[in-house]
Formats: sequence, structure tokens, C-alpha cells
Amino acid sequence: MFKPDRTTLLNSLIFPVSFTALLWLVKIIETLLKLDIVTLGIFPLKLSGLIGILTAPLIHSGIHHLLSNTVGVFLLSWALFYFYREIALWSFILIYFLSGFWVWFFARDAFHIGASGLIYGMASFLFFSGIFRRFAPLIAVSLTIVFLYGGIIWGIFPTIEKISWETHLTGLLAGIIVAIYYKNEGPQKPHIPDDDEDDDLTFDELFTEDEKYTPPVPENKNNPTVNWHYKKDDNTVE
Repeated sequence: MFKPDRTTLLNSLIFPVSFTALLWLVKIIETLLKLDIVTLGIFPLKLSGLIGILTAPLIHSGIHHLLSNTVGVFLLSWALFYFYREIALWSFILIYFLSGFWVWFFARDAFHIGASGLIYGMASFLFFSGIFRRFAPLIAVSLTIVFLYGGIIWGIFPTIEKISWETHLTGLLAGIIVAIYYKNEGPQKPHIPDDDEDDDLTFDELFTEDEKYTPPVPENKNNPTVNWHYKKDDNTVE
């Protein structure tokens, strides 16, 4: 199912490379033109802050902030588009907008920016999707996510004032919701038939057309004989 062929690998890199490049392009333009675009972040419960649902993940406070998110965004989006390519784009879009809307709805009064919500969303989606499907290769992906990103769970708690824990929390929840929504779509555990599956077959279904027997027919009522008819390739042997 997950043959590492070159075409699949290259196709799965298109979106991660493009989106990561977009993050850097926004920062380069902001720096060169000396713009302050923080006000395009999400500001909760204000109509003007709604634009941030679309723009906030593209905005970072500085190079260090962007660098810290670049690796996570790239690796997790690559894993998403490689292992769940049938549902990857819509999963990403749903995580993007669900997490942003929830931040706008209940977060504290401040401009919330950065792609960390996407990182939490994709990480939780990859983890729970593998668990829900109970398919060994996808469970291996889930365990890898725990190994690489298990520590980010502490980011959902309000420990540092300058960090938007609300974005982290809503991203994580969005990933779980999307994983549940798509649990029956995309890659699935192959069906392995049980040994007892043939128990419900009828007598006729157990044989091919060439192997079926006809019931005995007596030729003479006074001296009945039994003839078994065996059909094979339209030739009857008596």
C-alpha cells in the first residue's frame, strides 16, 4: 500500500514545499518592505479579527519563530500528503480553518499568529488516524509522531504568556475531529477473510459449474437404478 515509489514521493512533496515557501515569502516581503502585519493575526470576537483565520498561520513574529515552525510544518505536511494522500488536502484545509475559528471564538484578547496550530493539528491527525485504523504501517507513523513530537503536548497549557496556547489546543482538537471524520476514508487496514467465511455458502456455491452433481433419477419404478450425472465441459458421462 505504501510502496516508496519515486512518483508518489515527489507528488507528496509538492504541497509541503509550496506551503513552506509561502511562509518564507511572506516573511521576506514583510522584512524588505518593513511592514508590520501582526495586525492581520486573529483577534478574538472582533469582526476585523476574522481575516486572521486566513492569514494568521502565514505570519510570524521573527525569523526564530518562523524557523521553529518550518521543520514541523514541512515534515508533518509531507507525512500527511504521503500516507493520507486521498484525504490530505481537505484534512489540511479543515484543520486550518477549524483551529483558526476556535481561536477567534474563545482565545484571550491578543493578536494570535503563527503556524503552530497547523503543527499541532497535523500531528494529532496523524497520531489518531493511525490508532483509529489499527493498521500496522499507520500505527508506526503514529508512534513516530509520539517519538518526534510527543513533547509538544505541554504547549496546550497556559505556561508562557507570549505563547498562544489557545492556538496549540485548538489545533490539537481540530486534528482529532478531522481524524474521526475521515476514519473510514483514505488508507484502511486490508480485509483478511476468516476461515469460517465459507460456512454460509450453499451447496451449489461450493462447486463450480463444471463440478455440480445432479440428483439421482430412477429409470424403472419396479427395479430402480441410480444414475449420477457428472457434467464437465458440456460432455455428459453416465
